[in-house]
Amino acid sequence: MPEIMELFSLSHPLAQPYCNLTGRQMLREGIFIAESENVILAALDMGCKPLSLLMERQHVTGKGKTLVETCGVPVLTGADDLLRSLTGFSLSRGILCAMERPEERNPAAVLSNARRIAVMENVVDGTNVGAIFRSAAALGMDGILLTSTCCDPLQRRAARVSMGAVFRIPWAYCDDPLALLKENGFATAALALTDNALSIRDERLHNADKLALFLGAEGDGLKEETIQGCDYAVIIPMHHHMNSLNVAAAGAVAFWELGK
Repeated sequence: MPEIMELFSLSHPLAQPYCNLTGRQMLREGIFIAESENVILAALDMGCKPLSLLMERQHVTGKGKTLVETCGVPVLTGADDLLRSLTGFSLSRGILCAMERPEERNPAAVLSNARRIAVMENVVDGTNVGAIFRSAAALGMDGILLTSTCCDPLQRRAARVSMGAVFRIPWAYCDDPLALLKENGFATAALALTDNALSIRDERLHNADKLALFLGAEGDGLKEETIQGCDYAVIIPMHHHMNSLNVAAAGAVAFWELGK
């Protein structure tokens, strides 16, 4: 049985990733926090190495028992009030696991044998990034490219909202995705409100052998140079005088319509 460690303060070294390290610091140290059983299991399936677990006492022999046995790492627990102050919410919602980050993929490897790619440009909200990953994995996309200004897909909220999809679909950072995609024979389509935009139902999009869909920042959308550089601008037909959807919702519609 792995060591069960009772926390009495937040100063314990093993507690630092859960409460004191910023996302940027964790990135530098090569770790991330996986939240909830399904996300942790997806990360383990990908080969991510667990470092420690954090859970309420009831979970150690309850719903977290399988993870405790599978991971074989120190398990941190303690009084509910202490854990709530450490994590910001009741752990009855989930179990946390500090893990080593997987090795970053080469963006060219994400495109290998792919026919449908999603591209995120400057999408900074973790909930949106997680939702886009979940939709892309579920609705037939083969991989995802992100500019370095996007929210880290392994950020706790992003990974949780993705329901583990960040470990199930290939992705990589790429600061010039347009050039890389064109080099690899992809038609490129920007989801953008322009006068010459095609309907998402247009046959040219459906008939493209290899297609990449660009999704832009919340509010501002894609950069003008990205829109101009893509082969097509694409809109989703709207009703009731609405002109756009949230980026994650737009991505889900586009993936459903144009995914494999």
